[in-house]
Amino acid sequence: MPVLVYTESDKGKFKKNAFEVASYAHKVAQELGDIVTAVAVNNDEHETLGKYGVSKVLNVSNDQLDTFNAKAYANILAQAAEAEGAKVIILSSSADTKFLAPILATKLNGGYVPNVVEAPMSTSPFVVKRTAFSNKGFAHTEITAKTKLIGVSNNAFGVAENETAVNVEDFSPALGDGDFTTRSVEVDKVMGKVTIADADIVVSGGRGLKGPENWGMVEDLAEVLGAATACSKPVSDLGWRPHSEHVGQTGKPVASNLYIAIGISGAIQHLAGVSASKTKVVINNDPEAPFFKAADYGIVGDAFEVVPELIEKLKEFKAQNG
Repeated sequence: MPVLVYTESDKGKFKKNAFEVASYAHKVAQELGDIVTAVAVNNDEHETLGKYGVSKVLNVSNDQLDTFNAKAYANILAQAAEAEGAKVIILSSSADTKFLAPILATKLNGGYVPNVVEAPMSTSPFVVKRTAFSNKGFAHTEITAKTKLIGVSNNAFGVAENETAVNVEDFSPALGDGDFTTRSVEVDKVMGKVTIADADIVVSGGRGLKGPENWGMVEDLAEVLGAATACSKPVSDLGWRPHSEHVGQTGKPVASNLYIAIGISGAIQHLAGVSASKTKVVINNDPEAPFFKAADYGIVGDAFEVVPELIEKLKEFKAQNG
């Protein structure tokens, strides 16, 4: 029985997390002695998945699925799991997937564990390690249900190349009007920028920047690093930045490889939402700012002096190192 993996797409192209969950699925399949079968919806680069250990792709083409719909997508995955006889299903931990996963688990009478950070510790019994208590700790969770759904945390497992010959098959699940009782009337996306969900690096600003007119240096630093921009809740509440950039426990969670906080004191809700990031750098002129206790690296100083100098040093480094 194959390990089934759902590979997310945007406008016909795989998201970064698709390659991470494919890599994770390959690792699980190796331990179980199985192959990996992927489900791809309205995607035109299926062969790419073979690079990450996928042996078979179920290609779903349906114009109604251009906009994400949790109920319809869960139905597709349920039918794919039943058709393939899959008992282990790998998903990302994106906002979309966390929405569809409980629906899918209910359809399959399966056990779902989100925010998994490592390959299974054991497959008999089936035990995974996941974050708990707003990323302040870890839990070793045994999945006893016959069908097991694993949500892999972003940037936790990483992308691993495992070149595999891939076979692409068209898959036409049965979908009816009942699958589209909820519909999106508008999708508002930031264009031309790295998104917070896909970013390896996030540069975030807080009230220490004093006003929206000073946000240029956050964007300049992000541009040099190829990073996404973000902000604290007070900044979005004040209207300095859009709510789509608000990160933290009450905003978007961040699990980047590098998180740079500029002028953010570090309220507990903010820390809870970004603590999954691997390396946290804090720039603040208050040495007592709570964020310093959670930081891997801290700079006590005026952001208006530190950040421009950091940008110049990074530009020099990039120029010297191509």
